[in-house]
Amino acid sequence: MSHTPADQAQILAQALPYIRKFHGKTMVIKYGGNAMTDPALQKAFAEDVVLLKLVGINPIVVHGGGPQIDAALTKIGKKGQFIQGMRVTDAETMDVVEWVLGGEVQQDIVGLINAAGGKAVGLTGRDGAMIRARKLKMLDLNDPSVEHDVGQVGEIESIDPSILRALQDDQFIPVVSPIGFGPDNESYNINADLVASKLAEILKAEKLMMLTNIRGVLDKQGELLTELTSRRIDELVEDGTISGGMLPKIAGAIDAAKCGVNAVHIIDGRVPHVLLLEILTDQAFGTMIRSH
Repeated sequence: MSHTPADQAQILAQALPYIRKFHGKTMVIKYGGNAMTDPALQKAFAEDVVLLKLVGINPIVVHGGGPQIDAALTKIGKKGQFIQGMRVTDAETMDVVEWVLGGEVQQDIVGLINAAGGKAVGLTGRDGAMIRARKLKMLDLNDPSVEHDVGQVGEIESIDPSILRALQDDQFIPVVSPIGFGPDNESYNINADLVASKLAEILKAEKLMMLTNIRGVLDKQGELLTELTSRRIDELVEDGTISGGMLPKIAGAIDAAKCGVNAVHIIDGRVPHVLLLEILTDQAFGTMIRSH
Protein backbone atom coordinates (compact mmCIF):
# COMPACT_ATOMS: atom_id res chain seq x y z
CA MET A 1 0.00 0.00 0.00
CA SER A 2 1.86 3.11 -1.16
CA HIS A 3 0.65 6.61 -0.42
CA THR A 4 1.03 9.59 -2.72
CA PRO A 5 2.26 12.78 -1.04
CA ALA A 6 -1.34 14.06 -1.20
CA ASP A 7 -2.56 10.96 0.70
CA GLN A 8 0.11 11.47 3.32
CA ALA A 9 -0.78 15.14 3.74
CA GLN A 10 -4.44 14.15 4.14
CA ILE A 11 -3.55 11.61 6.83
CA LEU A 12 -1.42 14.13 8.73
CA ALA A 13 -4.12 16.80 8.47
CA GLN A 14 -6.66 14.38 9.95
CA ALA A 15 -4.46 14.06 13.04
CA LEU A 16 -4.53 17.82 13.67
CA PRO A 17 -7.79 18.05 15.67
CA TYR A 18 -6.59 15.22 17.94
CA ILE A 19 -3.17 16.79 18.43
CA ARG A 20 -4.85 20.08 19.31
CA LYS A 21 -7.30 18.40 21.69
CA PHE A 22 -4.65 16.38 23.54
CA HIS A 23 -1.77 18.87 23.53
CA GLY A 24 -0.38 19.23 27.05
CA LYS A 25 -2.46 16.29 28.34
CA THR A 26 -1.05 13.25 30.14
CA MET A 27 -1.55 9.71 28.85
CA VAL A 28 -0.61 6.66 30.89
CA ILE A 29 0.29 3.66 28.74
CA LYS A 30 0.38 0.12 30.16
CA TYR A 31 2.88 -1.73 27.97
CA GLY A 32 2.77 -5.51 27.77
CA GLY A 33 1.97 -8.59 25.70
CA ASN A 34 3.30 -9.08 22.16
CA ALA A 35 4.01 -5.37 21.75
CA MET A 36 6.67 -5.93 24.40
CA THR A 37 8.29 -9.04 22.92
CA ASP A 38 8.04 -8.75 19.11
CA PRO A 39 10.97 -6.61 17.79
CA ALA A 40 8.95 -4.90 15.01
CA LEU A 41 6.13 -4.06 17.44
CA GLN A 42 8.63 -2.85 20.05
CA LYS A 43 10.10 -0.45 17.52
CA ALA A 44 6.66 0.83 16.44
CA PHE A 45 5.67 1.32 20.09
CA ALA A 46 8.81 3.34 20.84
CA GLU A 47 8.27 5.51 17.74
CA ASP A 48 4.66 6.16 18.77
CA VAL A 49 5.65 7.22 22.28
CA VAL A 50 8.30 9.60 20.94
CA LEU A 51 5.90 11.08 18.38
CA LEU A 52 3.26 11.68 21.07
CA LYS A 53 5.86 13.49 23.20
CA LEU A 54 7.00 15.62 20.25
CA VAL A 55 3.45 16.79 19.47
CA GLY A 56 3.06 17.97 23.04
CA ILE A 57 1.31 14.99 24.67
CA ASN A 58 2.88 13.61 27.86
CA PRO A 59 3.16 9.81 27.75
CA ILE A 60 4.02 7.82 30.88
CA VAL A 61 4.84 4.15 30.30
CA VAL A 62 4.12 1.50 32.95
CA HIS A 63 5.29 -2.06 32.24
CA GLY A 64 4.97 -5.54 33.67
CA GLY A 65 7.18 -8.54 32.94
CA GLY A 66 5.72 -11.87 34.06
CA PRO A 67 7.36 -14.00 31.32
CA GLN A 68 10.75 -12.34 31.90
CA ILE A 69 10.49 -12.99 35.66
CA ASP A 70 9.65 -16.65 34.96
CA ALA A 71 12.68 -16.98 32.66
CA ALA A 72 15.01 -15.45 35.27
CA LEU A 73 13.69 -17.71 38.05
CA THR A 74 14.17 -20.76 35.81
CA LYS A 75 17.76 -19.64 35.17
CA ILE A 76 18.57 -19.70 38.89
CA GLY A 77 16.67 -22.99 39.29
CA LYS A 78 13.79 -21.60 41.31
CA LYS A 79 10.36 -23.11 40.83
CA GLY A 80 7.53 -20.55 40.80
CA GLN A 81 4.77 -21.16 43.33
CA PHE A 82 1.30 -19.72 42.81
CA ILE A 83 -1.70 -19.35 45.12
CA GLN A 84 -4.99 -18.41 43.42
CA GLY A 85 -3.06 -17.27 40.37
CA MET A 86 -0.76 -14.99 42.38
CA ARG A 87 3.00 -15.54 42.43
CA VAL A 88 4.29 -16.28 45.92
CA THR A 89 7.11 -13.78 46.30
CA ASP A 90 9.62 -14.73 48.99
CA ALA A 91 12.72 -12.58 49.60
CA GLU A 92 14.81 -14.39 46.97
CA THR A 93 12.03 -14.14 44.36
CA MET A 94 11.62 -10.45 45.19
CA ASP A 95 15.33 -9.88 44.47
CA VAL A 96 14.83 -11.46 41.05
CA VAL A 97 11.67 -9.40 40.43
CA GLU A 98 13.64 -6.23 41.22
CA TRP A 99 16.54 -7.14 38.90
CA VAL A 100 14.21 -8.09 36.10
CA LEU A 101 11.57 -5.34 36.30
CA GLY A 102 13.68 -2.47 37.64
CA GLY A 103 16.74 -3.54 35.65
CA GLU A 104 16.54 -5.56 32.47
CA VAL A 105 12.95 -4.97 31.30
CA GLN A 106 12.85 -1.29 32.26
CA GLN A 107 16.19 -0.53 30.63
CA ASP A 108 15.20 -2.38 27.44
CA ILE A 109 12.19 -0.07 27.13
CA VAL A 110 14.25 3.02 27.99
CA GLY A 111 16.76 1.98 25.31
CA LEU A 112 14.05 1.47 22.68
CA ILE A 113 12.54 4.90 23.30
CA ASN A 114 15.95 6.57 23.29
CA ALA A 115 16.87 4.81 20.04
CA ALA A 116 13.68 6.23 18.50
CA GLY A 117 14.81 9.74 19.44
CA GLY A 118 13.16 10.23 22.82
CA LYS A 119 14.61 10.84 26.28
CA ALA A 120 13.28 8.08 28.49
CA VAL A 121 13.99 7.81 32.22
CA GLY A 122 13.51 4.53 34.09
CA LEU A 123 11.94 4.66 37.55
CA THR A 124 10.64 2.24 40.12
CA GLY A 125 8.15 3.20 42.82
CA ARG A 126 11.13 3.83 45.12
CA ASP A 127 12.33 6.76 43.04
CA GLY A 128 11.07 10.07 44.38
CA ALA A 129 9.24 8.03 47.06
CA MET A 130 6.58 7.54 44.39
CA ILE A 131 4.72 4.34 45.32
CA ARG A 132 4.17 3.48 48.97
CA ALA A 133 2.80 -0.02 49.38
CA ARG A 134 1.63 -2.48 51.99
CA LYS A 135 1.48 -6.25 51.98
CA LEU A 136 -1.43 -7.64 49.99
CA LYS A 137 -3.89 -9.52 52.19
CA MET A 138 -5.04 -12.49 50.16
CA LEU A 139 -8.16 -14.20 51.45
CA ASP A 140 -9.07 -17.73 50.44
CA LEU A 141 -11.69 -17.78 47.69
CA ASN A 142 -13.69 -20.53 49.40
CA ASP A 143 -13.10 -19.61 53.02
CA PRO A 144 -12.58 -15.87 53.62
CA SER A 145 -11.50 -16.53 57.22
CA VAL A 146 -8.28 -18.10 55.81
CA GLU A 147 -5.56 -15.71 54.72
CA HIS A 148 -2.78 -16.86 52.35
CA ASP A 149 0.71 -15.46 52.67
CA VAL A 150 1.96 -14.58 49.19
CA GLY A 151 5.08 -12.83 50.48
CA GLN A 152 6.20 -9.50 49.07
CA VAL A 153 3.22 -8.87 46.85
CA GLY A 154 1.86 -5.43 47.54
CA GLU A 155 -1.12 -3.20 47.14
CA ILE A 156 -0.80 0.53 46.71
CA GLU A 157 -1.08 2.66 49.82
CA SER A 158 -0.37 6.01 48.15
CA ILE A 159 1.27 7.49 45.08
CA ASP A 160 3.22 10.74 45.03
CA PRO A 161 3.49 11.71 41.37
CA SER A 162 5.69 14.79 41.85
CA ILE A 163 8.74 13.11 40.28
CA LEU A 164 6.66 12.33 37.17
CA ARG A 165 5.46 15.93 36.93
CA ALA A 166 9.02 17.22 37.26
CA LEU A 167 10.24 14.93 34.47
CA GLN A 168 7.27 15.69 32.20
CA ASP A 169 7.83 19.42 32.40
CA ASP A 170 11.20 18.75 30.82
CA GLN A 171 11.40 16.65 27.70
CA PHE A 172 11.57 13.33 29.54
CA ILE A 173 9.42 10.24 29.11
CA PRO A 174 9.04 8.29 32.38
CA VAL A 175 9.13 4.47 32.25
CA VAL A 176 7.77 3.06 35.51
CA SER A 177 8.42 -0.42 36.96
CA PRO A 178 5.61 -1.58 39.29
CA ILE A 179 7.66 -1.95 42.47
CA GLY A 180 6.64 -0.17 45.66
CA PHE A 181 8.20 0.16 49.10
CA GLY A 182 6.80 -0.34 52.59
CA PRO A 183 7.20 1.38 55.98
CA ASP A 184 10.35 -0.63 56.78
CA ASN A 185 11.88 0.02 53.36
CA GLU A 186 10.88 -3.45 52.18
CA SER A 187 10.07 -3.93 48.47
CA TYR A 188 6.74 -5.01 47.05
CA ASN A 189 5.84 -6.39 43.64
CA ILE A 190 2.58 -4.77 42.49
CA ASN A 191 0.31 -5.68 39.59
CA ALA A 192 1.26 -3.42 36.65
CA ASP A 193 -2.35 -2.89 35.49
CA LEU A 194 -3.11 -1.62 38.97
CA VAL A 195 -0.16 0.77 39.02
CA ALA A 196 -1.10 2.13 35.58
CA SER A 197 -4.74 2.63 36.64
CA LYS A 198 -3.82 4.35 39.90
CA LEU A 199 -1.25 6.61 38.27
CA ALA A 200 -3.78 7.63 35.62
CA GLU A 201 -6.26 8.48 38.40
CA ILE A 202 -3.84 10.51 40.47
CA LEU A 203 -2.46 12.42 37.50
CA LYS A 204 -6.02 13.01 36.21
CA ALA A 205 -4.76 11.62 32.92
CA GLU A 206 -6.67 12.30 29.71
CA LYS A 207 -6.40 8.64 28.75
CA LEU A 208 -5.23 5.32 30.13
CA MET A 209 -4.14 3.02 27.28
CA MET A 210 -3.79 -0.69 28.09
CA LEU A 211 -1.97 -2.76 25.45
CA THR A 212 -3.11 -6.38 25.45
CA ASN A 213 -2.97 -9.44 23.20
CA ILE A 214 -6.65 -9.30 22.33
CA ARG A 215 -8.66 -7.01 20.06
CA GLY A 216 -10.43 -5.45 23.03
CA VAL A 217 -13.54 -6.53 24.87
CA LEU A 218 -15.62 -8.88 22.73
CA ASP A 219 -19.30 -9.74 22.99
CA LYS A 220 -20.64 -13.32 23.06
CA GLN A 221 -20.53 -13.43 19.25
CA GLY A 222 -16.88 -12.40 19.21
CA GLU A 223 -17.62 -8.91 17.90
CA LEU A 224 -15.55 -6.01 19.21
CA LEU A 225 -17.36 -3.72 21.66
CA THR A 226 -15.85 -0.34 20.81
CA GLU A 227 -17.47 1.67 23.61
CA LEU A 228 -18.56 0.66 27.09
CA THR A 229 -19.94 2.35 30.18
CA SER A 230 -19.47 0.95 33.67
CA ARG A 231 -23.13 -0.09 33.80
CA ARG A 232 -22.79 -2.09 30.58
CA ILE A 233 -19.64 -3.72 31.97
CA ASP A 234 -21.50 -4.89 35.09
CA GLU A 235 -24.05 -6.61 32.81
CA LEU A 236 -21.27 -8.29 30.79
CA VAL A 237 -19.56 -9.58 33.93
CA GLU A 238 -22.86 -10.93 35.27
CA ASP A 239 -23.68 -12.86 32.10
CA GLY A 240 -20.11 -14.20 31.86
CA THR A 241 -19.13 -12.34 28.67
CA ILE A 242 -16.20 -10.80 30.52
CA SER A 243 -14.24 -13.36 32.53
CA GLY A 244 -10.77 -14.72 33.28
CA GLY A 245 -7.73 -12.51 32.73
CA MET A 246 -9.95 -9.76 31.42
CA LEU A 247 -11.55 -9.18 34.84
CA PRO A 248 -8.59 -7.55 36.65
CA LYS A 249 -7.85 -5.41 33.59
CA ILE A 250 -11.43 -4.22 33.42
CA ALA A 251 -11.63 -3.66 37.19
CA GLY A 252 -8.63 -1.32 37.06
CA ALA A 253 -10.02 0.35 33.96
CA ILE A 254 -13.44 1.00 35.53
CA ASP A 255 -11.87 2.38 38.72
CA ALA A 256 -9.76 4.75 36.65
CA ALA A 257 -12.77 5.84 34.58
CA LYS A 258 -14.86 6.41 37.73
CA CYS A 259 -12.09 8.44 39.35
CA GLY A 260 -11.54 11.10 36.74
CA VAL A 261 -9.61 9.53 33.85
CA ASN A 262 -11.50 10.73 30.79
CA ALA A 263 -11.28 7.52 28.80
CA VAL A 264 -9.68 4.13 29.26
CA HIS A 265 -8.75 2.19 26.13
CA ILE A 266 -8.11 -1.55 26.05
CA ILE A 267 -6.25 -1.94 22.77
CA ASP A 268 -4.63 -4.62 20.64
CA GLY A 269 -0.86 -4.38 21.06
CA ARG A 270 -0.42 -6.77 18.11
CA VAL A 271 -1.37 -3.98 15.68
CA PRO A 272 1.69 -1.95 14.61
CA HIS A 273 1.42 1.72 15.70
CA VAL A 274 -1.83 1.01 17.56
CA LEU A 275 -1.17 3.95 19.92
CA LEU A 276 -1.09 6.49 17.11
CA LEU A 277 -4.06 4.88 15.39
CA GLU A 278 -6.11 4.96 18.58
CA ILE A 279 -5.13 8.46 19.72
CA LEU A 280 -4.73 10.42 16.48
CA THR A 281 -7.35 8.93 14.11
CA ASP A 282 -11.14 8.43 14.01
CA GLN A 283 -10.73 4.69 13.82
CA ALA A 284 -11.45 2.62 16.98
CA PHE A 285 -8.77 -0.03 17.55
CA GLY A 286 -10.06 -1.48 20.79
CA THR A 287 -12.60 -0.90 23.54
CA MET A 288 -13.01 2.52 25.09
CA ILE A 289 -14.50 2.83 28.55
CA ARG A 290 -15.85 6.33 29.04
CA SER A 291 -15.93 8.02 32.39
CA HIS A 292 -19.48 9.29 31.99
